[in-house]
Amino acid sequence: MSYDDGQQKSRVVVNTPTSRREVVRTETTHIPDRGGISTCAVAAIVVGAVALVTILFLFLMKNQQDMANNNTQVSTTQPQQQPIIVQQPPQASQQPIVVQQPPAAQPVVVQQGSSDSAATSNGTDDLSVQSIVDRRLSEDPTFASLGVTALVANGKVTLTGTVKSDALRSRVEREIKNIKGVREVENKIIVMT
Repeated sequence: MSYDDGQQKSRVVVNTPTSRREVVRTETTHIPDRGGISTCAVAAIVVGAVALVTILFLFLMKNQQDMANNNTQVSTTQPQQQPIIVQQPPQASQQPIVVQQPPAAQPVVVQQGSSDSAATSNGTDDLSVQSIVDRRLSEDPTFASLGVTALVANGKVTLTGTVKSDALRSRVEREIKNIKGVREVENKIIVMT
């Protein structure tokens, strides 16, 4: 705590019948200075601020290290797989989107000139057949509102989804069988009454 020293000097002349003398008196008063901060308080604030900054810095470094370790663990434990997304026709916004993961660690081998290649027996490849099937399902207003999806593999079309009657299920299957390049239709459409 600091003090504001106040000194007062006073001269007093004392007259007596026999003599005259002068007395100098000095009074010192110590008044605490309430307006400032003491040196100890400033030092304590500085030490506290440095400790707080150090703790925050260490905490942030620990979080970054933990995040880096988690990212490393995730990238080493999970094999990288690209999802296959079967897109729905634009008119059928209420239809579910089907996402299929490819089988793990099974590469796709395409051999040219082989009967097991992506080309079917009539010379049409699966991508072209898939495009025609999707277009046929989306252009017909009856089929577009059903929520039926198709997946083509080696000329075989697998139909999935739900319909309200067995007649609609059969109609979809007949329509797909008439597409050039379709060798077989597997109808997994469920009739919901």
